[in-house]
Amino acid sequence: MDTRTILADLKAELNRLNQAIAALESLDGSATATTPAAKAAPTQAKKRGLTPAGRRRLSAMMKARWAARRKQAAKPAPKQTSVRRTMSPAARKKIAEAQRKRWAAVKKAKTA
Repeated sequence: MDTRTILADLKAELNRLNQAIAALESLDGSATATTPAAKAAPTQAKKRGLTPAGRRRLSAMMKARWAARRKQAAKPAPKQTSVRRTMSPAARKKIAEAQRKRWAAVKKAKTA
């Protein structure tokens, strides 16, 4: 005989024995957790929720958080001053004179 067929026969016999045990235990009304039928029974997960005290605590924390945010938003933001550099009158005069020279050169080149 092939080992696969022997193994299949033994598994079938084990299955029949487990079914017979489960049937006998159900007659007694005392099913144990060792039977596959008892193991396969679906168990419902316990539903979790917040207790009233936990809900109050969470509510107080969130209210404090939002109050702090509103308080922060109510404060005027520090005014951003742009650091704008200004030219000295001497520098402004120097640039204007250089520009006049360039334009004079352009006009001279056009007439020539």
